[in-house]
Amino acid sequence: MRIAIENKSVITAHRNATNRFDDLKKVVAAVQGARPEALLIATVLIGTAERFLNIPDQVHRFYRDREDEFERDVLPRLSSGDESLLIDFSFAISENSRTAPRKTLELFRSLPLRGSAQTHLVAYDSVLLVPVFIDNVHPPALPRPNNLGVDVDAEYETMIQRTCSGYTARWHM
Repeated sequence: MRIAIENKSVITAHRNATNRFDDLKKVVAAVQGARPEALLIATVLIGTAERFLNIPDQVHRFYRDREDEFERDVLPRLSSGDESLLIDFSFAISENSRTAPRKTLELFRSLPLRGSAQTHLVAYDSVLLVPVFIDNVHPPALPRPNNLGVDVDAEYETMIQRTCSGYTARWHM
């Protein structure tokens, strides 16, 4: 293995950010413990919606014994812009604090990074943080600009450059 990419998301429940962060720490330890020269990239989607429809914990549970009805009556409406979902499932609206996405961003920015030739360090070679708007009612969006101040295109370019640089340094290609 020369390259591994680990994808995580903290879209709605920012209270789970530390769990996803810990997952990434375990992945880097496992991958680089087995193969220190392997390039390891993390991508993390960070939800920016303050209010969202809680599908797995509320709506889907409401239809627990009626899966066909859920698939027929609810699933096609999700992320379609159908705002009547907010009325029909008002009991399933969850909220994040205004500061939750920024705290999540700062947490994941603290993941250690290593340089192209630093295979002795247990750290990611690149971490791509992507703010996304997903509330399960409106169509998902990749806001440019976004309220976290992340230049998604520049971050993606940096990830590609760091990956290419690391690959070249380690395998002289």
